[in-house]
Order: sequence, then C-alpha cells, then structure tokens
Amino acid sequence: MGESSWPSDAQLNYIRNVVSRMAGRRTDEVQVVISPYRICPLGAHIDHQGGTVCAMTIDKGILLGFVPSGDSQVYLRSEQFRGEVRFRVDENQHPKPVSGTNLKVPSNGSSTQHEDCDWGSYARGAQYALQSRGCRLSQGIIGFICGSKGLDSSGLSSSAAVGIAYLLAFERANNLFMSPTENIEYDRLIENEYLGLKNGILDQSAILLSSHGCLTLMNCKTKKHELIHFSKLQKDNPVVPKAFKILLAFSGLKQALTSNPGYNRRVEECQEAAKFLLEASGNGKTKPVLSDVHPEVYEAYKHKLVTNLAKRAEHYFSENMRVLKDIPHLLQELKLGLQET
Repeated sequence: MGESSWPSDAQLNYIRNVVSRMAGRRTDEVQVVISPYRICPLGAHIDHQGGTVCAMTIDKGILLGFVPSGDSQVYLRSEQFRGEVRFRVDENQHPKPVSGTNLKVPSNGSSTQHEDCDWGSYARGAQYALQSRGCRLSQGIIGFICGSKGLDSSGLSSSAAVGIAYLLAFERANNLFMSPTENIEYDRLIENEYLGLKNGILDQSAILLSSHGCLTLMNCKTKKHELIHFSKLQKDNPVVPKAFKILLAFSGLKQALTSNPGYNRRVEECQEAAKFLLEASGNGKTKPVLSDVHPEVYEAYKHKLVTNLAKRAEHYFSENMRVLKDIPHLLQELKLGLQET
C-alpha cells in the first residue's frame, strides 16, 4: 500500500528525538519497534472457533520508540493521547474487571477510559502476560508510542499491534528472547486474561508470522500455518495477476471490542451452538468450539438451532468454507491438514 515505504526515515527520526528528550539519552540509543496492522481477506471472526483463516500485514501500524529505563520504572507517552503512564515492572498487575468496563482502543492501541485516562492498559497487560508465565522483569522502559493516523479502531487490529510492540520492548530491555509462537501466546494472555476479551489468535499470528509478498494461511485450531508466496502463484498460474492493489474501505464506524460486550456474547453464542450440535450428535464436550463440529453434523442438526445460535454457526461454517473453497489448490499443495477437525 502506498508509494513510500513505512516507516519513513522522518517518522523514525521524529520518534527517536522524542524519546531522546524524554530520557535524556542519545538518539542512537533509542530502539524502535515496528508492529504492523493486519487485514483478513478470508476467514473473518472465526479464529476464536478454531477456523481456517488467511491474513497479511500492511505498511501501516504501530511505532514504539524506547530505551531501557535503567531501573524498574516504566514511563510512557502517546502521540494521540494526553498525559503519561507510569508504573513499575516489579509491581503485580491484575486482570481488569470485565463487567461494566468502558475501555476503548484507539489508533495507538492503548486502552482508555473517558478518552485520555489509563491509555497504558496494553503496556500493563504485556507486563502481566510475561510475569504470569514466570518471566522476570527487572528493567523498565521509557517510551513513546504512535499509530498510523486515520486508522484508529478501523478493524485492522491496532490492539494486537500495540500489545506485541510492548511485549517486544520489554523483552529487548530485559534480554529475553522469545519465539513468535511464544509471543502469540503472550498477546493472547493480554487480551483474553488481562482485558477479558474472548478473541482468537488471528491478529497477533498475522503480525508475527507474516512476510512481505505473502499471504499467511493458518488453521487456528492446530495452529499450523504456511506462507503463500504470490510470486510462486504468479509463476505457476497465469490467471493470477502480476500486480494488484488492496483497497481498504472504512465505514466510519469505530467501536473497540473491549468496550462492546456484544463481541464476547457472540463468542459465547458460537460455543453454545457448538455444544448443542455436539450433544445432538451424541458427542458433547466441556468447552466446545465450532471447529469441533463436523460439517455433516451441522447440516443434519442446524434446523434445530435457535435464531442467534443459528446465525453464529452459519457464519462460521460459511466463512470457513470460503477459505477452503477459494484456495483448494493451495490446501492440496501445502498438505497442512487444514481441513482436519
């Protein structure tokens, strides 16, 4: 997307200069985490049910400039929001209450209550995720975060991009070396446990696993993935265009998932539908998801689902089939077992 590369040298220099002034350090000491937004051409909103999805990152996203603070203090500022965030990495972070929350996730991905308060929730969540799995943090960071303008709460996963940015900064400052797979799990902890959002692993997986010129194909149940190289497709299949552009159409509606109880409710309805279908077929499970339901079972019993559950199940199976139908030759070549349940 776009004719100029992201981030530009001007953007990086700007961030380094801001952090340099905040920390009283040289600009060449400032490190910058680049965490891109993602799009999902096929397989939207089925990752939390273990569906098959495809995604790719774009040349817009989150930039987090930072230096290790030299002690346990964390000091953060945002380009989009007033105030500053301060806490210590040797403090204990506790999951936020889910009921009655009023959190928002703007373009820098930070959660806010009443616009400018508490926008550092994802930084605290990153600390929580790492420490809850036994990682010792002794070094805080001094940092400045900003997101690509005009893309706040636009469905491009700014929240996952921010969570990953903070994870990478804390890990670098504390000499922790994590694999992409480990950071996918840590970001899941930020959103599922710390913030109470019942989303899946599509967003952070796309950000951490994608590569330039590729489409990331992933089974969210088995967590197997493959990078589909466009250049190979174009070489092997003359129908595939040599060049293309991606159009992002923004409706103008902004709604953060963490402030919308309807999202978690829809996930619960998917699970309720899965439980009903499995029990109807004599195969009940404690924590069912729709990927546990064989398509034949769905077809046999879907007429018995109540309206809301029927809608959730229909979306899952139709969207999952779109992925499997539109790229069958890739599924055959990749041999990832993406159709296994």
